[in-house]
Amino acid sequence: MRVSTRSTQTRSAMLLTGFVSNSGNFSRITAFRRMNRLFACFLICTVVALAAYRSTVKPSTSIPPNIVFILADDLGYGDLSCFGATDLRTPHIDSLIGAGVRFTNFYANSSVCSPSRAALLSGRYPERVGVPGVIRDDTTDSWGYLSPAATLLPVYLKRSGYHTALTGKWHLGLESPNLPNERGFDEFYGLLEGMIDDYTAKLRHGKNFLRHNRQPISPPGHATDVFTDAAIRYLNARRIIRKPFFLYLPYTAPHDPLQPPANYLRRVLTRQPGIDTTRAKLVALIEHMDANVGRVMAALRANGQWQNTFIVFTSDNGGWGPGKANNGSNRGVKGQFYEGGIRIPAGVAWPDRIANGRVIDTRLQLMDWFPTLLELANVRLAKPVDGCSFRTLLTESNAQPDSIFAHRPLFFVRREGQDTYKGLQIHAIQQHGWKLLQPTPFAPYELYDLTTDPLERKNLANTDWKKRDQLMKHLMEHIRRGGRVPWQKG
Repeated sequence: MRVSTRSTQTRSAMLLTGFVSNSGNFSRITAFRRMNRLFACFLICTVVALAAYRSTVKPSTSIPPNIVFILADDLGYGDLSCFGATDLRTPHIDSLIGAGVRFTNFYANSSVCSPSRAALLSGRYPERVGVPGVIRDDTTDSWGYLSPAATLLPVYLKRSGYHTALTGKWHLGLESPNLPNERGFDEFYGLLEGMIDDYTAKLRHGKNFLRHNRQPISPPGHATDVFTDAAIRYLNARRIIRKPFFLYLPYTAPHDPLQPPANYLRRVLTRQPGIDTTRAKLVALIEHMDANVGRVMAALRANGQWQNTFIVFTSDNGGWGPGKANNGSNRGVKGQFYEGGIRIPAGVAWPDRIANGRVIDTRLQLMDWFPTLLELANVRLAKPVDGCSFRTLLTESNAQPDSIFAHRPLFFVRREGQDTYKGLQIHAIQQHGWKLLQPTPFAPYELYDLTTDPLERKNLANTDWKKRDQLMKHLMEHIRRGGRVPWQKG
């Protein structure tokens, strides 16, 4: 049968517009068009509803977060704007902490570097992993050796699919088997030693301890910039890789020597005429570190990593006295067990998971980060640690502290070889608002009621002997247990 091309085109056009001469066809087409309109409306409503739902629902907690842990070196409790400093400006760190939680009662595990870092990465009291004192390149003045039996945080995270990196200061060993790549870090770009004699030359005792993995390196520039550059390169490299990462960024700032970039120091001196010169250098060094923290935050945002990254900022111990550090209203400085030597600023942000502007005053210690981070990453611990997870305090705004935080004692240790220590240890214990401490190995213990005497002005050791002996008993048992672990290489 022959069909006219013209009539076919005309009929097709009429069908497409819904007009045909046959009344039955017209009814069917009309019904079909109504169904199409209803289906289109349904699709539009569904898309709008899904978009609204996605905008209000938090990301799945089953997705492990990236972790960025930023550790300052010798930053005093009061040396951030958000912790009360009035002569310095730290807008980036303030913004980071303001976007999440500020901790007002966080403690280091020691008043010096290596023990606190050992506790942070192991979840154990530092003497229980062989690091009661500072590890140095001078073996005649080195007071710790990281136990090969200690399983560090990056090892656990690697086993659960994380990629791990350290850019900055290690300070837990200078030789095998205690090099960063041997203790769980896939990437290491930083300093093996605990400090440098010059922020630009970056040498210690005339030796180069900077490494990219195992290879010596000599990058130009200020150490704080160098470590930040490496951190940003790492973040950029992880941008298109879905595997979660752990970036540990321990700065050497604001540890002495107080050598900020000249433009930062000039800005401080211009802004505050008459400021103490030493204090001005420390302020400038802290403000320079703050700017670099801002660079890290900007990289996370630019890479689309910010929303699923858990970011910590804290310090390893209190501020250095000769550097005119601000330890808040606390008595004491770095190296001592008065509050100023061990109480540290701390804060955390986790966009969409932690409400901003919160303050937590639960008494916590650096070693508590270990189980907390593993729980956030859905990693199961193979064996118990000394630290306690405080995840629920972070993720549940109405959560009440577990009774263990209120009742457990916190212990502090430092072994040293200076004239005031002669290779011996000092200790402290804090529990239920009371604190027992020994200023030097040759001084009597002091007792303070921090509830009524937070500035530690009234020593009660000779009047409240019952409380003194009670705390001493706990402390002696802790010392005995720590004595089982060698702190020198066998």
